[in-house]
Amino acid sequence: MLVCIGWVCIYATGYDPETTQLFDFNQYHTKQFFFIISSFVLIIVILSIEAKFYERFSSIFFIISLILLAGLFVFGKKINGATAWYSFGAITIQPAEFAKVATALIFAKQLSSIQIDIRNLNDLLKILLIIAIPCGLIILQPDPGSVLVYASFIFILYREGMKPLFMFIIILFASLFIATLKFGVSETIIIFIFLTLLYGYWVKRKTKFIPFKNMFLLITICLFICLSTSIIYNQVFKPHHRDRFSLWLRLDNDITRNAQLRQTAGYNTYQSESAISSGGLTGKGFLEGTRTKGGFVPEQHTDYIFTTLGEEWGFYGTSTVVILFTLLLLRLWFLAERQRSAFNRIYGYSVVSILFIHFCVNIGMVIGLLPTIGIPLPFFSYGGSGLWGFTMLLFIFLRLDASRGDSWASDFYH
Repeated sequence: MLVCIGWVCIYATGYDPETTQLFDFNQYHTKQFFFIISSFVLIIVILSIEAKFYERFSSIFFIISLILLAGLFVFGKKINGATAWYSFGAITIQPAEFAKVATALIFAKQLSSIQIDIRNLNDLLKILLIIAIPCGLIILQPDPGSVLVYASFIFILYREGMKPLFMFIIILFASLFIATLKFGVSETIIIFIFLTLLYGYWVKRKTKFIPFKNMFLLITICLFICLSTSIIYNQVFKPHHRDRFSLWLRLDNDITRNAQLRQTAGYNTYQSESAISSGGLTGKGFLEGTRTKGGFVPEQHTDYIFTTLGEEWGFYGTSTVVILFTLLLLRLWFLAERQRSAFNRIYGYSVVSILFIHFCVNIGMVIGLLPTIGIPLPFFSYGGSGLWGFTMLLFIFLRLDASRGDSWASDFYH
């Protein structure tokens, strides 16, 4: 249903009553139709292969994906400022979409190994290195949107027994970074020291012991992050990234500057918000979207496809798609929970987490809750690499799920 609704929206984004034809390979909807048909062939191949094949050869898949990512720096094509595609005539392939699948497979294989205990720091670092290698190659393209997706693996690590302290440090880092940008270094440090003292007082009341060591460690981390935020923001972030953060967090109090940012760095978000809000409750109707027809929203067939749905089908249409995604994620979560094999379960959670990040970030970006990040809506946005990548990700898990009884019987026999 998501693929079909997505195709209808892609058709609407490029519709012109004078030039649009149903089968014209120069138009996005025809190319997407070809991608959908080829995905069915891919599904048949995936389901026809023995389930153990995916676990057994996960290392090979991962190495191939890294080679493809590294090859971009020699043979890649630059599009929208990122060298992230291989070009084969009219078709472009983005290997980062397939690297997610390969990383999920090797991640599940390593994490399910009896020799790995992620409560041990060395083992945890080995797992994190698996995630970091493709992230490093992707961020050099640069493609920060794809890198963000790899943060989804943190959820699985926590689910599989990672110490809550590591999760706390990650959340603390992100919170302090944003707070420092928003409120300033000194204000953030004062607030955090106050909260640390409250923590110490609360522990003392419970245990009659003041946790000086923990308090000192927290304050040290706070100082390090707050003092390094400015360096990261100004030296690591590119100008357009800084503009997007500035607009998202309202960092600039200059009204003129903010208005300028909305017309430059925030132009996509402003137009997408306007398109969705103009749809109202019921929408303007199929092929009746004025902003869609006028081409006001850039990249509307890919990352901003949700705006077409909002303008033409309104709140009813967007709510339907959100419900469909929610049901899909809940169903996959249920399937992951019932796996008897640790590899199957971890891979299933990887599928859920990757789709969840894509879903939340894309829609959050389109409606202005999150800064602009180039990330597609799964099974919905235009793109062969994205559709094939998500198809592989999903149906490999369905193949694993179909064999869960065989896996249990084999393990029991041995």
